[in-house]
Amino acid sequence: MTTTTPTPAPLRAAHLVGSTPFRDADEALDILLDRLGPHLVTVPDGETGSRQQWIQGLLDSFQEHPDLEPAKAGDWSDYDKTPTVRVRRGHRFSSDRLDLGYLRHFQESWPAYQDRRGVADGALRSDLRFQVGIPGDFDLAFFTFGNPLAALRYQSVFRNATLRDVRAIHAQVGGDVVYQLEVPFELIVLTQIPGPLVGPAGAFFAGGITRLIRGAPAGTRWGIHLCLGDMNHRAMGRLDDVRRIVALSNAIVDRWPAGRELDFMHVPLAAAAEPPPADLAFYAPLQDLRLPAATRFVGGFVHEERTLTEQRTLLSELDRLIGRPIDVACSCGLGRRDMAAALAAIERTAALCSVQ
Repeated sequence: MTTTTPTPAPLRAAHLVGSTPFRDADEALDILLDRLGPHLVTVPDGETGSRQQWIQGLLDSFQEHPDLEPAKAGDWSDYDKTPTVRVRRGHRFSSDRLDLGYLRHFQESWPAYQDRRGVADGALRSDLRFQVGIPGDFDLAFFTFGNPLAALRYQSVFRNATLRDVRAIHAQVGGDVVYQLEVPFELIVLTQIPGPLVGPAGAFFAGGITRLIRGAPAGTRWGIHLCLGDMNHRAMGRLDDVRRIVALSNAIVDRWPAGRELDFMHVPLAAAAEPPPADLAFYAPLQDLRLPAATRFVGGFVHEERTLTEQRTLLSELDRLIGRPIDVACSCGLGRRDMAAALAAIERTAALCSVQ
C-alpha cells in the first residue's frame, strides 16, 4: 500500500509596512524574522533612525539644501505644524542635486538582510524578498513645499531622483527587492471631497502613481501602501466605509504598467489610534475590488483596541469579501509606537496569521 504525506496548508502571510522603534537594522531584522519569519513574503530593514518617523528626517534635511530655504517653521507636533521650504531666488531645484537616500539606506541594510536570509533552520522561506520603502513622488513634493501647485511643479524632480535610486538598486540585486510605494496624500484627499468627485480624482491620482512605476526598470516588483496618515499615531483622513479605498485601488490596477509586478495592495482599515470599525458593513465594498489573482491583498486592521476574537471575526469576513485568504498587517508602520506597543502589534499579527 502506498501512502502519501499530506501537503501542509500554506501559511497565511504577514506584512510589515516598514518603520519600527528598534535600535538598528540588525535588531529589527532579528526581531521581525524571529517572530514572523515563516509568515513573511517581504521584510523591511526596520527603517530605524532618521526614517522612524517616515519622511520627517528627510524633510528636515531639506532645510539645509543649497537650493532651498525655510518657508514655514514647524515642530512636527501636528499636521498643521510641519516645516516647509521654497526654492531660493535665483536657484534651480533639480534631481541632480537631490539625494533621497533610498540607495544609501539599502546599501547599509542589505548585508544584514543577506546574513539572515541564508539561515538554515527553517525559519525563512527561499522566496523571501527585501522590502524597500519608497514615498510617492507627489506626496514627497507636497509635504516638502506645503501646497499642491508647487508639488505639481516639482513632482518630476522627486520622481527622477527616486527612479535614479531604484535603477541603481535594481542593477545590483534585480528581483530580490520589492519596492513599497507609500501614498498617503492621495487617499487622504479622497476622504475629504464630495462623492461625485472621487472617481475622477482617483483616476488622476492613479495616473501619477503609475507614472513613477512606469519609469522603473522592467521586472521590478512593487507593492502599494495606501495610508490615512499616522503622524504621532494620529490619522489625517477618516472613512465612512472602504468605498474610496476601493475606487483608488481599482484605478491603480486599471493603469498598472506592463512588465512591472504588482505584488501587493496594502489598505488601512484602522486609522492610526482609531481601531477598525466593528460594523462589518464598513468593509462590504471590498467585494468590488479588482485585484489581479497574483496580487496579495493586505488588510491593515491589526490594532490594540480590538480583541483577538474580534479581529479573527473581521479576518474571516475579509477573506470572504476578497475571495481568498488575505495578508495581515497594521494600518501603518510601527515607528510611531514605543517598544512594548510595537512588539504587541507584532505578536498580534503572528496570532492572526495562525488563522487558516
